[in-house]
Amino acid sequence: MKKVLSLVLALLMVLSCASFASAEGEKGVINLYAFTDEVPKMLQHYIDTHPEFGYTLNTTIIATTDGLYQPALDQALTAGGADAPDIYCAEAAFILKYAQGDMASYAAAYDDLGIDTAAAIEAADIAQYTVDIGTRPADGKVVGLGYQATGGAFIYRRSIAMDVWGTDDPKEIAAKIGPGWDKFFEAAEELKAKGYGIVSGDGDIWHPIENSSEKGWIVDGELYIDPAREAFLDLSKKLKDNGYHNDTQDWTDAWYADMAGIGEKQIFGFYGPAWLINYTIGQNCGDTAGDWAICEPNIGFFWGGTWLLANKDTEKKEAVAELINWVTLDCTENGLQYGWANGNIYGDGGTKDCVGSGTVMAMSDGKLDFLGGQNMFDVFVPANQYANGKNLTQYDETINGIWRDAVRQYTAGTMTREEAIEFFKTDVEDKLGIEAAE
Repeated sequence: MKKVLSLVLALLMVLSCASFASAEGEKGVINLYAFTDEVPKMLQHYIDTHPEFGYTLNTTIIATTDGLYQPALDQALTAGGADAPDIYCAEAAFILKYAQGDMASYAAAYDDLGIDTAAAIEAADIAQYTVDIGTRPADGKVVGLGYQATGGAFIYRRSIAMDVWGTDDPKEIAAKIGPGWDKFFEAAEELKAKGYGIVSGDGDIWHPIENSSEKGWIVDGELYIDPAREAFLDLSKKLKDNGYHNDTQDWTDAWYADMAGIGEKQIFGFYGPAWLINYTIGQNCGDTAGDWAICEPNIGFFWGGTWLLANKDTEKKEAVAELINWVTLDCTENGLQYGWANGNIYGDGGTKDCVGSGTVMAMSDGKLDFLGGQNMFDVFVPANQYANGKNLTQYDETINGIWRDAVRQYTAGTMTREEAIEFFKTDVEDKLGIEAAE
């Protein structure tokens, strides 16, 4: 069976190699592993606009669907050799495995690539949570950084705010929904009285809850349910029992319908970072475009992101450092992040996004027509400082899925609260071999 899996993965790797690879450059080839074409496009753009760089890019893209990316990347790293990745990408769901967990020993410290990491982080004003996540505990070295900042805000409909409270001012709306969950549910009741839901489904509040916990899922090698995360059972049930949402699940058609205002009832808002505005709400908003604003959330959090790591055994450290520095730390107008923040990396007037560098966002224009002309950086830059990157584990993707399934069964009435918790503990032990703390 293992031999068959290896052959399948090898075939997928061959089939998924993007068209970014070309004939070997005069200095050689840099191997890149990624799970979307986003980073490959960035690095290829750098190579195309810097002919003196002298390397070509050999890219392998394997989607994270069906869990195929990590096994392929792990196999490539452990096998080593000429085909091993020089640079590889990891997203928030599994970055801890590669920066701090089982595969962290394969990553090169940025300092070892020749980057003055501490000075560059300070100059670029990189959000601390992204640094914490990309720091290897064994030696305290930064081994991964991202190019996005994914601190979260509350993204809301201006017209609904005006109808319920007579204002759509972000500071006033922030005071209506928070701080804390008591204020949030007071707002939910006021919205309900006017026929609105405060969020689309319980998934919309999960990321603020997950990231506001003091501890992660694993403490001293045992499964641990932080009180903040356990409270998701009660908050989710309160949303459902009181009809404060449309009871949708995120990433479904019903969730997207609520962004367009065509769901069962009109929905006031969603929690998320800039990418949720740009690539999700903005793509599914229908006639609601321009009717949105953002404000400080009732609880600070982050959601998502992609980190870049380098193979400790790469023989092209100087070239790898040049690419990684340009993407993650260059805070000049010539860096990737300036173009990314201003929607002009490829000279096409594309979508503006929040970036890892606070320095870059301070010198950029974050005004969006989608937000009625609001400058999103005014909210997202502070939001990045509230985000916590110290409560993650390398098992979060799996454990979060099990937990959310247990919570849905409880709120649907098919399990008691105690049964849902026991189901969760048992399923985690069955799938990961991690026992719950007593």
